[in-house]
Amino acid sequence: MKKTTRLLHHAFLSKRSITLAGTLLAILVALPCDAGDTRPNIVWIVVDDMSPNFSCYGEQTIATPNVDSLARKGVQFNHAYATSPVCSTFRSALITGMYQTSIGAHHHRSGRGKHRIDLPAGIDPIPVLFQQAGYYTCMGSGLKTLDYRSQPLAKNRVNALGKSDYNFTWDRSIFDGNDWSGRETNQPFFMQIQLHGGKLRGASEASYKKFEQQVSETLGMNTNPASVILPQYYPDDPIIRRDWANYLDSVRITDWHVGLIMDRLQAEGLRENTLVVFFTDHGISHARGKQFLYDEGTHIPLILSGPGISEGAFREDLVEHIDIAALSLAVAGIAVPATMQGRDVLASEYKEKTLVYSARDRCGEADDRIRSVRSRKFLYIRNFYPTRPHLMPSNYKDTKVIIQRIRQLHAGKGLNPLAEALLFAPQRPAEELYQYQQDPSQVNNLASDPSYQQTLREHREALDNWIEQTGDMGPETDDVYEMEIADQLRTTKNAASREQYRSNSGVYKAWRAAGQ
Repeated sequence: MKKTTRLLHHAFLSKRSITLAGTLLAILVALPCDAGDTRPNIVWIVVDDMSPNFSCYGEQTIATPNVDSLARKGVQFNHAYATSPVCSTFRSALITGMYQTSIGAHHHRSGRGKHRIDLPAGIDPIPVLFQQAGYYTCMGSGLKTLDYRSQPLAKNRVNALGKSDYNFTWDRSIFDGNDWSGRETNQPFFMQIQLHGGKLRGASEASYKKFEQQVSETLGMNTNPASVILPQYYPDDPIIRRDWANYLDSVRITDWHVGLIMDRLQAEGLRENTLVVFFTDHGISHARGKQFLYDEGTHIPLILSGPGISEGAFREDLVEHIDIAALSLAVAGIAVPATMQGRDVLASEYKEKTLVYSARDRCGEADDRIRSVRSRKFLYIRNFYPTRPHLMPSNYKDTKVIIQRIRQLHAGKGLNPLAEALLFAPQRPAEELYQYQQDPSQVNNLASDPSYQQTLREHREALDNWIEQTGDMGPETDDVYEMEIADQLRTTKNAASREQYRSNSGVYKAWRAAGQ
C-alpha cells in the first residue's frame, strides 16, 4: 500500500497545481445560490452496454434523429474510449475522474459485502464537489413519467435513485434526489441520467419477446434482422441476427428517450444554460465487446452540447471517459482537483493526448487481467493470463442466448474459421497489436510481424510506464478473491446461477493455484 501511495503521489505531481485564482473561484462558487446564479446546469446521459451505433457515427441500418440533433448542436468526439469495458469499474472511474486501477475499484462488483474498499485519502466522488459548490445533485431517468428502461414509472420507484454501481464505500447523500425538480429556485444542478440502453434487449427468448413488443408499441416498427450487418467474427445465424436487431432497437429506444429529455429541458427553459454530455459506459454486450479491450468493448460515443460549446464540431483527438468529470467541473466553474487524472479537454491550454489506456480485471467469477494502450494508429493489448481462453467460463456471459448459440455452433463445427480462431483458441496471444483504424474489427494481430517490432516495443514500454506511474493495483490476492466470491454467492438468489458461479470459481481457483 505504501508503494501504491508513493506511485499515486508521483503520478499526481504531473498534473497542474491548483492556482490561487482557482482556489478563490472554488470559494466563490460555494456561496449559496440566489436569483442571480447563472452558473450552467450539468446533465450526464449515461447509457448501458452500447457502442457508437448512432447515425451520426455512421450507423446505416437505423436512424437516431435525437442524438444526431444533439451532435449537430454541439461537438462530437470520434475517438473517445472507456478506461474499463464493464459497468461498475467504468462508473467508479467516471464519478471520481480517476483510473479505476489507481483507486482499487477495478474488479467488477467488488467491495459490496464483507470485503470493503475505501477511496484513497483526498479522492471524492464529484457530486460531493458539486454539492460543496452549491449545486443540487441528482440521479434518475430524466423524466417524471418514465423509468430508466423507458417504461412507465412504477409507484415504488418514484423516489428511487438511478444506477450507481460503485466499487467503493460511498454515502447516498452525495445525491440530493433523483430529479432536478427537487432543487431550490434558481439553484444550478448536476444530474446523472441513467438509461438501460443495450440491456433492454435482455439475454433470453422471453426477454426478446417482451422487448420487441415494447419497441413495436413505442416506435411502431421493429428492425428487420435481415437488414443488420454483423461483425465478421460473429456467425451469420438467425439467433445472432435477431439479437443484433434487438440491440439496434435498444439504440432507437435510447434515442427516443433522449428526445423526450431534450424536450423537457426546452419546455422548462433550461436548455440554453445546460451542458448535456451524452455517452455510454462501454460497448455492446457480446462475445468480443463488453469486458474486452477491442473497439467493440471500449470505443464509446461522446457528445457535448450547451453553453460555450461550438455547434457542429468534431474532435478527432484521443480522449478518455474519466475526462468527463474534469470538463464538467470546469464548465461549472469548480476547480478541478490537482490529483484528478481526468483532464479538462475543453480548456484553452489543453494539450491533446497521444496515448489512452484501458484495463479489464475480474468480472464476476471470471478472473482476468488485460491492459491496453492506444495511440492514434495502433492498439496494443497485453493478456496477463494468455493460457486462459477468450471465452472463459462466465456465469454472466454463458446465460446469454447469443453465447449459448455461439458455443453450440462451435461444438457442431458450424463457425467460420475467423470466429473459431478469435473466440475459441485454447490460448490467447500474450501481446496483440492492431492498426485499428485500418483494421476496425481488430482481427489482424501484428505483434509477431517483423515490420512492427519497433512499434510493439514503444507501446509495450508506454504501458509499463502507465502501470508504474498510476499505481495500478493489479490482481486480487487469493484471500480477497475468496471473499468476493463468497459475497457474490450470498447475494445470488437463483439456485442454478449460484451453483454455476460456484463451479466456475473453482476453475479459476485451480488456474490460480497452477499459475495459469
